Amino acid sequence: MRRIVVGFVAACVASGPLQAESPPPGFVSLFNGTDLSGWRGRPHIDPRLEAAGSESERATRQRMWNADLAEHWTAKDGVIVNDGRGVFLSTSRDYGDFELLVDWKLVDPCGDSGIYLRGNPQVQIWDPACERDFKHGCQKGSGGLWNNPNDSPGRFPAVKADKPIGEWNTSRITMQGDRVTVELNGDVVVEDCPLANYFEKGRPLPERGPIQIQTHGGRMHVRNVFIRELP
Repeated sequence: MRRIVVGFVAACVASGPLQAESPPPGFVSLFNGTDLSGWRGRPHIDPRLEAAGSESERATRQRMWNADLAEHWTAKDGVIVNDGRGVFLSTSRDYGDFELLVDWKLVDPCGDSGIYLRGNPQVQIWDPACERDFKHGCQKGSGGLWNNPNDSPGRFPAVKADKPIGEWNTSRITMQGDRVTVELNGDVVVEDCPLANYFEKGRPLPERGPIQIQTHGGRMHVRNVFIRELP
């Protein structure tokens, strides 16, 4: 797989990621570095179920999810910190086509997480050295579209580009229509592959939906979350 060098990624490798208040040209920051403004709690849920019920019922559910978020997600020293439990960290806004930059770090061996696109799973994040998950293919690395059907394009990354557990990784995710390209630490690991609709098998993805950071039993740190909406 070809190796690309993008100015932003190269700068991250050379001198550490940019500060949250300084997105690259054309991007806006989704994290202000101090609190979780612009984010909400949302579990792994079918969008149809989330939309069900009266306005009052939906508001009550959201308050419960936000309370759960406050228990397990915090912002400290420019980093979003999760303890490995709780609802997913979800953007308050929905997005359609976009380019997303995010730094992430798994803290513990055998950590597992992911990035949901339009509320659909997922760009996989896990520990390639975790023997427990070798049977699932973790040794191939992070960045694959894990919930795609077996043997479908993009289910596993084309190259393992992860840094060791405890070190920061930089992902660049581009989504246009149902097609996704994922770059991890400067390598293209998934190139222009369709993301399957998890909740309505065989149907097109929703045109818009939230971006979510998954919790899956391991501590997850996130910083420098930048987005550029695409026409």
